[in-house]
Amino acid sequence: MATATDRLVGFCLVAFSLLLFVYYTFWIVILPFIDSDYGIHRYFLPREFAVIIPVVAGLVLLLFIGIFIMVVMWKSRKPAQKSD
Repeated sequence: MATATDRLVGFCLVAFSLLLFVYYTFWIVILPFIDSDYGIHRYFLPREFAVIIPVVAGLVLLLFIGIFIMVVMWKSRKPAQKSD
């Protein structure tokens, strides 16, 4: 059974993900159809970052997954037996 803290953390993660999805979708899908002289453009980064940020985030995620797998494999290996 989830405690109140677990539910709060879960709600915060879902809310953050939803906010990030709406921001990114508006930035990529809708913003190119709005003239650049409108003030809404100052709240968004330049469009090149729309590719750079997810690529860097994906590479960092792969790096952490690789490090985690390496640590787990290193800790679970058995020492070699000596043959006398």
